[in-house]
Order: sequence, then structure tokens, then C-alpha cells
Amino acid sequence: MGFAIVLFLIAGFWLIRFLPEETASNAKKTDANEDPNRIENGIHVRTGLIDDEGLMTVVANCTACHSAQLVTQNRMNEERWNATIRWMQETQNLWDLGDNQEIIVNYLVRNYPPTEKGRRENLKNIEWYDLDPE
Repeated sequence: MGFAIVLFLIAGFWLIRFLPEETASNAKKTDANEDPNRIENGIHVRTGLIDDEGLMTVVANCTACHSAQLVTQNRMNEERWNATIRWMQETQNLWDLGDNQEIIVNYLVRNYPPTEKGRRENLKNIEWYDLDPE
């Protein structure tokens, strides 16, 4: 175990000492010059959300507190989204969304509707074989 720690420390020191400094600074320059609201192939690159009417309202109001993945993994219908928003307003200090609430809920229901999945998807393309009873 002690050998592993020493090896880890040596590797870390080597990376810090011998990695070119310009690599890190070039990465920062690229990120700083990139449009944070860039859309590629119908996807908002920074959040991974689908580009559709209401996207930027969702980005501004939902991703201020949550990752986009947390929002979209829930996949609720209109009634449940409105109930969730009310709950967040009552217990989590979510501000009054005003007219934006309808825009947000419509976007989420249209692009991330509930799915009927169960525990996991059925297995596909499986080549079954017989066990040899020896």
C-alpha cells in the first residue's frame, strides 16, 4: 500500500513539473471564447438540452439551481411538473416564475415526456446457448 502512495505522489509531481504550461492556458482561452449558448445538432451544448421553443427560459430558470440532467431525468407530465414547481416554491425558495412557468412546463413535457420503462429495458440481440450438463 505504501508503494502505491509513493508511486501516486511521484506521478503527480511529474505531471505538474513536466506538463507544458501552455496546454492548460490554451484550454482556458478556448473555453472563454466559446459561446455558452451554442447549439450543435439540435442540442444546447453547455446543458445538453434539446433546442426547442422555451429552451433559454428553461436554461435561465432551471439550471440556475439544478444540472440539466437532474431536470430532464424526471420526465413528468404537465400536472406533475406544476405540482413540483409549487413544491419548490413552498419549500425550496423557488421564485415566482410568472408567465415563464407555462413556457417551462410546455418545453419539458414536449421534449422530455414520461416514459413507460419499468426497471430496465428488455435484452435484445442475445445469442442463447445450451449449458452442457456434465
